[in-house]
Amino acid sequence: MNRIVQKLQKDKKLLSIYFSAGYPNLDDTVTIIHELEKSGVDMIEIGLPFSDPLADGPTIQESSTAALKNGMTTRVLFDQLKNIRQTVEIPLLIMGYFNPILQYGVEQFCQKCAEIGIDGLIIPDLPVAIYTKEYQSLFEKYGLINVFLITPQTKEARIRQIDNASNGFIYMVSSASVTGSQSGFGTTQNDYFKRIAEMNLKNPQIVGFGIHDKTTFTQATTYAKGAIIGSAFIKQLTQNGVKSIGDFMKSIG
Repeated sequence: MNRIVQKLQKDKKLLSIYFSAGYPNLDDTVTIIHELEKSGVDMIEIGLPFSDPLADGPTIQESSTAALKNGMTTRVLFDQLKNIRQTVEIPLLIMGYFNPILQYGVEQFCQKCAEIGIDGLIIPDLPVAIYTKEYQSLFEKYGLINVFLITPQTKEARIRQIDNASNGFIYMVSSASVTGSQSGFGTTQNDYFKRIAEMNLKNPQIVGFGIHDKTTFTQATTYAKGAIIGSAFIKQLTQNGVKSIGDFMKSIG
């Protein structure tokens, strides 16, 4: 069974952490993963840096740009992760834009993910219709879960379509803005969380964008299965380095 599915079956709220591979330093990727697992994180989203990250806020954009300058590429990331399953047990996902995957070769990318032990992919700019028509069979061949994003503006029919095409969780964007720009959740967002929960989708939801502390994590997971912290974690890395990961995770609770 896929590690993501196993984790989703646990009776607890899940915390996933996103970071840009190759940041702050090129060789920090594996160290960060080890520190996060040691700190009790449930899942990790490894960001594959891209030169035109449209959906990302300034913090993630800057870390992605720095990682590219450090020399991070798809091949470098795969080389860094080649032995990761000798030491890490929790689910690992790669999050990135479709262009680098297309350049690498979609089947070759999926095959490499399977060899390494990657459990899923999050590709914000891969439409569900194109995925189901052209790539779903490939993902399933290599045991990869594809995670789709929904926003407060996503129509119910499209949410149902995404739910039908999914076999893990749905990434529920907390707002229509870019990542890292929210200070907290208001009535509108909480109503949105509740509305999606009441749709009784077959796939659980994990909330991303705007989660940065214990309070926002608790708010985000009132109706959802879990939450993702990205920008706040990267800011912590920028300011205090890899050594600060344990303390940051304790502050989330």
